[in-house]
Amino acid sequence: MDLRLLRYFVAVADEGNFNRAADRLHIAQPPLSRAIQQLEAHVGATLLDRSSRPLQLTKVGRLLHSQALQVLARIEDVEAMVRAAATSERRRLVIGFVASTIYARLPELIREFRKVAKNVELVMVESTTLDQLAALKDGRIDVGFGRIRFDDPAVQRVILRHEKLVAAFSPDHPMASGSGPVSLSDLAQEPQIIYPRQPRPSYADQVLSLWRDYGIEPRIAHEARELQIAIGLVAAEEGIAIVPESVRRARSHDVVYRELAETATSPIIMSHRPGDHSPELALMIATIARKYRDWGYDVPTALDAHEAAIASG
Repeated sequence: MDLRLLRYFVAVADEGNFNRAADRLHIAQPPLSRAIQQLEAHVGATLLDRSSRPLQLTKVGRLLHSQALQVLARIEDVEAMVRAAATSERRRLVIGFVASTIYARLPELIREFRKVAKNVELVMVESTTLDQLAALKDGRIDVGFGRIRFDDPAVQRVILRHEKLVAAFSPDHPMASGSGPVSLSDLAQEPQIIYPRQPRPSYADQVLSLWRDYGIEPRIAHEARELQIAIGLVAAEEGIAIVPESVRRARSHDVVYRELAETATSPIIMSHRPGDHSPELALMIATIARKYRDWGYDVPTALDAHEAAIASG
């Protein structure tokens, strides 16, 4: 049964007059009369006694009127519930990240974001930088944190900062007890543990490029699947590894870290879709900028520009 016809019928029954009901419904009187006739044809009975003034309901009309009031009230309840659900639905921000950024203060940024965005559902997805590119373009994630530079016009990136690299040794390694920085040339003959094994290019290629920039062909002992396995192999005296300095916070009881004499860094890169002016992304960018200032990091000019552009819409 057409809900529109039920609404028209209830209005006529309430008003007892076609003209007043038409005014209430903001329609002309002739279409309203035809609508009631259509409803009567549908139910197969006369609903209104048109000879009386005001109009009176027939026996069938009274039955339909009482039921129509219940149906329409229920429909209003459903509409109200759906609107309330749509209004209160939590917004969503999906973040892709490479494992090593977990040590580079990403958890602190996430905690701070949660404090200021309590109505935003935050979803974390571990993925390589290359997987993040595809996920950003497909809309499966909204922002990514990685370490690999790339050039893709469909993805906008900001280098947040450059993290120093350090050498990781087992505690019993001869170089573990030294003081001061250690040179790459001193490490040239040491078996190297690089990660990740796949996919490439990856952080492993950054490390290999570092060695080759100084004219050293590294001795690769293991290509580990992930960072934690690489550090475990270092602890097991299978070789040394070049890792971001933030890793030392996570495992220091059985691994020793020393700074490098050479300038060696790995970028931390935030990526998102160009033209994304969502309030969730704006809040994430503002959170990063604020925490970087708190920590004494330089806030990238590009991040300031992003923050201003997104704030202005």
